[in-house]
Amino acid sequence: MKKQKFVTLKEVGELNINPEGRFFSATGAEIEQGLTSDIYFVRTRDLLGSIQLADTVVTADIFSSGPGILAGVDETLYLLRNSDLEIWALSEGDSIDSKEVVLRIKGRYGDFGIYETALLGILSSSSGWATAARKCKEAAGNRKVISYGARHLHPAVAPVMERAAVIGGADDCSCILGALLMGRAPVGTVPHAAFLIVGDTVELARAYDEFVPQDAPRIILVDTFKDEAEEALRVATALGEKLSGIRLDTPGERGGVTPGLVREVRARLDQAGFNHVQIIVSGGLDVERIVLLAEAGADIFGVGSYISRAPAIDMTMDLKEVNGKAIAKRGRIPGITKNERLNKVN
Repeated sequence: MKKQKFVTLKEVGELNINPEGRFFSATGAEIEQGLTSDIYFVRTRDLLGSIQLADTVVTADIFSSGPGILAGVDETLYLLRNSDLEIWALSEGDSIDSKEVVLRIKGRYGDFGIYETALLGILSSSSGWATAARKCKEAAGNRKVISYGARHLHPAVAPVMERAAVIGGADDCSCILGALLMGRAPVGTVPHAAFLIVGDTVELARAYDEFVPQDAPRIILVDTFKDEAEEALRVATALGEKLSGIRLDTPGERGGVTPGLVREVRARLDQAGFNHVQIIVSGGLDVERIVLLAEAGADIFGVGSYISRAPAIDMTMDLKEVNGKAIAKRGRIPGITKNERLNKVN
């Protein structure tokens, strides 16, 4: 097993990182070196090393501040892969309770203590996104939920969010890397920009029909130029049985996508014989709107900021044993917190 080389306090003081010519997000190598850690964890490691205590064997419990859906476990295990540690964990997608231990680490403190910041951040953010996605999926019932949240986050973490959303229950996502990391194909058609450039919804719909593979669904935006119900009928007439669905993404300036609009579009499509055409809705959706729009007849929900802006579920790491002896800070119970759901993963 390769021994991980962590950054030292001296090296931090000597670093001269030029912000020019790079993204401000951390690379994988920088995360593994400990450069995204709070400085006090680097100082602690070096301090303990100076008094020959960095190899002290400890047991650390990571627990959740609130209930939700756990995500980020696989990434934390990857971060710890080069350390000689015993690890117990819950699984990706598990429901968790407040104060529940989700991960336990036993080994030399100097081998993993520097990663506390990164470990908590990975689990906190990913679990927050997964929890929001689960709420959306529960609201949608047997209807599909697609995560569209990448545009609301820094691109460095957008794939992490999309992956967490799928773990939480989203059926698909639009971010290419996020989908591929889950072994899926990214989902999406074309944006309003394409319609504005072509100048007519039906003309673009016909071009799209000819452009995409035969087995690809034909889903067309219908809110760019005309009344949504009118445009939906124009597109359905032009593509007929080949049309899989129409998407409503009416902006807030015009009241957004409302249950009344969905009901009208559904009724007019059905009356014209286009019962097979699904209605996809997007634009500022949250749990409450998903419920109302589902009742009105929407079939698929594209959810963006509700998932991407979801608050993190705070995680805390406490040392609970030192050299096999139960211990804890004041206010916490000494000794590991039992959780029979934990599985040994390393």
